Amino acid sequence: MSVAIPFIVFLLVGAFAAYHRLRLAVWAALTFTALLACWLLGAHSVATAVAAAIAALIAVPLLIPAIRRPLITRPLLGFYLKILPPLSETERTALEAGTVGFEGELFSGRPDWQVLLDQPKAELSAEEQAFLDGPTEELCRMTNDWEITHVDADLPPDMWEFIKKNRFFGMIVPKEYGGLGFSALANHKVIQKLASISSVVSSTVGVPNSLGPGELLIHYGTQEQKDHYLPRLADGREVPCFALTGPFAGSDATSIPDYGIVAMGEWNGARVVGVKLTFDKRYITLAPVATLIGLAFRMYDPDGILGEKKDIGITLALVPRETPGVEAGRRHFPLNSPFQNGPVRGKEVFIPLSQLIGGEAYAGKGWQMLVECLSIGRSITLPSSGSGGAKMGAIVTGAYARIRKQFGLSVGRFEGVEEALARIGGRAFAISALAQATAAAVARGENPAVPSTIAKYHCTEMAREVSRDVMDVHGGKGIILGPRNYAGRNWQAVPIMITVEGANIMTRSLMIFGQGAILCHPWVLKEMKAAQLEDERERLVEFDRNLFGHIGFAISNAVRSLWFGLTGARFGKAPGDAYTRRYYRKLNRYSAALALMADTSMLLLGGKLKFKESLSGRLGDVLSQLYIASSMLKRYEDEGRPVGDQPLLAWAFHDCVHKIEVAFSGALRNFPIRPVGWLLWGLVFPWGRRAVAPSDRLGHRVAALLMNPNDARDRLAEGVFTTPCANNPAGRINSYLAKAIQAEPVERKFLKALKNSDIESLDFPTQLDEGVREGWITAEERVLLEELRELTLDTIWVDDFDPHELVAASHYDREQGKASREAA
Repeated sequence: MSVAIPFIVFLLVGAFAAYHRLRLAVWAALTFTALLACWLLGAHSVATAVAAAIAALIAVPLLIPAIRRPLITRPLLGFYLKILPPLSETERTALEAGTVGFEGELFSGRPDWQVLLDQPKAELSAEEQAFLDGPTEELCRMTNDWEITHVDADLPPDMWEFIKKNRFFGMIVPKEYGGLGFSALANHKVIQKLASISSVVSSTVGVPNSLGPGELLIHYGTQEQKDHYLPRLADGREVPCFALTGPFAGSDATSIPDYGIVAMGEWNGARVVGVKLTFDKRYITLAPVATLIGLAFRMYDPDGILGEKKDIGITLALVPRETPGVEAGRRHFPLNSPFQNGPVRGKEVFIPLSQLIGGEAYAGKGWQMLVECLSIGRSITLPSSGSGGAKMGAIVTGAYARIRKQFGLSVGRFEGVEEALARIGGRAFAISALAQATAAAVARGENPAVPSTIAKYHCTEMAREVSRDVMDVHGGKGIILGPRNYAGRNWQAVPIMITVEGANIMTRSLMIFGQGAILCHPWVLKEMKAAQLEDERERLVEFDRNLFGHIGFAISNAVRSLWFGLTGARFGKAPGDAYTRRYYRKLNRYSAALALMADTSMLLLGGKLKFKESLSGRLGDVLSQLYIASSMLKRYEDEGRPVGDQPLLAWAFHDCVHKIEVAFSGALRNFPIRPVGWLLWGLVFPWGRRAVAPSDRLGHRVAALLMNPNDARDRLAEGVFTTPCANNPAGRINSYLAKAIQAEPVERKFLKALKNSDIESLDFPTQLDEGVREGWITAEERVLLEELRELTLDTIWVDDFDPHELVAASHYDREQGKASREAA
């Protein structure tokens, strides 16, 4: 028997144990049993002995703690402490603030899919559904986005009153304080529906229910603050805003220059201890109309009034608008989407310590408070807004592409338009699943730090891509603004979503993988905490336990990556039905590869990894696409595995997988240590990259789904405002789809007969008269064609204006006054 056989057996047993993550003792027992069997079956005795000796040299010191810890663990602990990236207090706070959900499984290299599938289906309560069908529907009916964005640059007074009266600002406020006490899922559904008709209305409602005074008071406010402010916030007596961003501190909230000095001052006729605030904030939504300003600042106590600590730290406060020294009311004009947004300033504005959110006990804890609430707000408002716009864009663009004809064909029949429709449908499906998944996580009581950044970044980025394709399909219809245009304002609004609550560039390159690599990894955070224990013996024991768990984890992921790469992930245990089982297997492969890449990057780059933003961004893309794909599979399962959704799921899934491989490829080709990059490429892509973008055939199926009434299209439209009313041209066009399809055979018959006739009339009504007389169509079919012409005109018509209507009112008034004076 060949001398190589014992070594091959040794390697195969090791690979088997690593793939299944068997304990070291089990591996040792299997190895020696297999080698004994080789010897009994006549294997080369010397080779078998050498293989057994190698196994013993590995197993004995690793299995005996008294040998392993002083000889192996202690030197490795010293090396680890040298490469351990230093964590600032702000970074530590951010890591400790979030919870880990299923995203932790995706970082494990071997996801337990049952954890995902066992999560209860996200559903609204009867009360929440009634609010969505009642007040939310009515608010959408009241919305005239053209009047809001072009004429008034604001919501009309009756809408403001309706919003306050129906407690839209109090959706998250508990019922005991007069709020609606809705779940995060209900919050998501309301914002999604409002965003489908107007981004101004959705942001107006979204901000008070996101990061702001209400959210912070619920979690940290004193009882007195809750009793006073929460009822007033719930019913609209107080309109809140939260002032965080300033000229010198945008995404870097920890560097805010705004400050407050502890001092004595006057408040309500009494002399009390408080803070004199000096601040300059901008981009603050609702600031121009807010009556209660939440403010983040750095608090100092130079005179030691409160104690010995001079720099108390970032602190949050409630500042009533009427407080002397507060400057508010001016407005920014964000890309012709005039939601109430503007600067807030103040110099030596005095407030008592009782106005600090949480009171004096929470002075200096503002950063912790912010990061604990930021992920919740980031999980809801912006992903929901992106979802509402994308879903509405998919539905109405499908109808428009079917009704609008060029060269005698619906424009949606052209392959170039089909490609755009496929992207619109697939990405709208992905956005909807991702936004709902993060909202459901918050509703379950999680604080999803990593998923919130994924959702914020990718929902807004994909919404921009959807909006771009919607504009391309609509052509001139999309670029001519007016009451009939439902696409242009959304196109103007998407860059706003991408910019706010953390610029997307920074979110991708710094936050997604930066937080995920530590927070979601099964061993890294444990090792970091173990290495920082004060008791030397306890530190060694804990680090030893976690270190060797991590080593086994890394070896397992290397083996799993290679196996999945060699087999194309065609084998292995996976949930799902016959259609989706292959999808779960692919995600198993990329999960193992991500864990392998993350471990290698952290080991070899150490603290330098935080400065390798391109690498971090690409690995973040992999984690994001894994999470998005998981969200879509969860949605598919929750909906009962509908066959009609399979084209949407397939297109969006293949798009995710293609992006995963592109991201891996970029990370490996540009890995800072080139030989390591080549080695990792062999493990991740042993046959090279294989994933491709969704096929044209699949794209054709998605486009056809959007252009025809069907159950999958209806599911995609759930939760957006499709009611066909005067203020909703998109809803009207969507309602025309069935009639247009019904009339198409009659139209083809009529046009064919007209083309082959000698009728000279060029007027459409006269041509219809001739068609009835000639017997080409019946009187009933004539009515059908007349209706088709009317609905087609309503679909394709664009607005025009008298010149003075497009001139700014102030300029027009000046010109009119000048003309009057000249005439006089």
